[in-house]
Amino acid sequence: MIRFVLGFAAFIATSLPALADDQVSNFTLNNGMEVVVIEDHRAPVVVQMVWYRAGSADEPVGQSGVAHFLEHLLFKGTETLEPGEFSATVAKNGGRDNAFTSYDYTAYHQRVAADRLELMMQMESDRMVNLRLTETEIATERDVILEERNMRTENNPSALFREQKSAVQYLNHRYGVPVIGWRHEMEDLSLADALSFYGTYYSPNNAILVVAGDVDPEEVRTLATKYYGAIPANPDLPDTRYRSQEPPQTAERRLTYRDARVAQPYVSRSYLAPERDHGAQEKAAALTVLAEILGGGQTSVLAEKLQFESQTAVYVGAYYGGTSLDDTTFDLVVVPAPGVSLQQAEDAMDQTLAEFLETGIDTEQLTRIKTQIRASEIYARDDVEGLANRYGRALTQGLTVKDVQEWPDILQAVSADDIVAAAKDVLDRRQSVTGWMMAEEVTQ
Repeated sequence: MIRFVLGFAAFIATSLPALADDQVSNFTLNNGMEVVVIEDHRAPVVVQMVWYRAGSADEPVGQSGVAHFLEHLLFKGTETLEPGEFSATVAKNGGRDNAFTSYDYTAYHQRVAADRLELMMQMESDRMVNLRLTETEIATERDVILEERNMRTENNPSALFREQKSAVQYLNHRYGVPVIGWRHEMEDLSLADALSFYGTYYSPNNAILVVAGDVDPEEVRTLATKYYGAIPANPDLPDTRYRSQEPPQTAERRLTYRDARVAQPYVSRSYLAPERDHGAQEKAAALTVLAEILGGGQTSVLAEKLQFESQTAVYVGAYYGGTSLDDTTFDLVVVPAPGVSLQQAEDAMDQTLAEFLETGIDTEQLTRIKTQIRASEIYARDDVEGLANRYGRALTQGLTVKDVQEWPDILQAVSADDIVAAAKDVLDRRQSVTGWMMAEEVTQ
């Protein structure tokens, strides 16, 4: 099986075309709004995304959830649009729209026929500055987000476990607060809270416009200048994204989460890890490859040792989310096989990690992983909405268009020594949180 995989990887390596630059243009409007244009003329479709450099980690203390709350409220009315008219207009024109909030950004997007782009810009620029809210709408939408928390968090033991684990990982930074918010603070979110966040962060000089699809960059510039360029910059926008910083972690932390609804217990460990930084993405690249080597599929180190050799686990995984404004995490998950305790699963994971740090990386495995990464980067170019998302997320978190375009080559340049050095630096129990997720009746 391994010989077949390696042979296939070698075949793919010689068959894939060289990575080409995306057809990307970028410029800045006079009011400070950044614009990125990604050309893809295969179909007469366009994606418009407006990204704000404001997410849950930018919220005032005591107002957790206000960024996500405001995301919902932007689908209410403006001076020219009735409540719900924005989405209804998008649908009437054969398109679809949505929005999402994360720790570092809030984004709004539409996918429509290319000849409807101007209409989308007209409406999106309108709600950037002309939002109109009533106390009734605040009360109604507050109930909506509370019910969303019930459905996605309160009714999901794994979500509650991850929420508690993040709070243990980040003692001081806002990444330890859930994006949707703590329920007791969500219940008190007010019209004044929403309008304050809106007035502070929703402005062209705090936004990035990404337009992807069957478009001409100069036409996009003309439309963007007409609709977004007419909005004055916010002179009171903070020069720096003020955030409480995490103190150095010098002691391992642990938690056990018990819930009667848990059907499958598992071990989860997170380590504080550096994020991708502008002009210095090499360590993040090493950690990205490390995640694939340790837990990226059935031929990964943890899978081979824990699932196939010792049969102590039925699932393993390793994850690294490097696109983050501040320190992120490197995560491991082990789901024990029947009859294997959580302590035995954790011990097996730690033994495998220790052996990996001692013996290093198999050259053939590294070649295969790089080939798979290269293939995924090439295939990702087939998804214009995914490309728009990639550039938008990167730019809201301090990276540049050049950083995004250089990323595939940086990944390919990572050496075995780079990966082992990054692993030894990050996989330090003193900067980790280990969590056990288990049913109430289970004893260890």
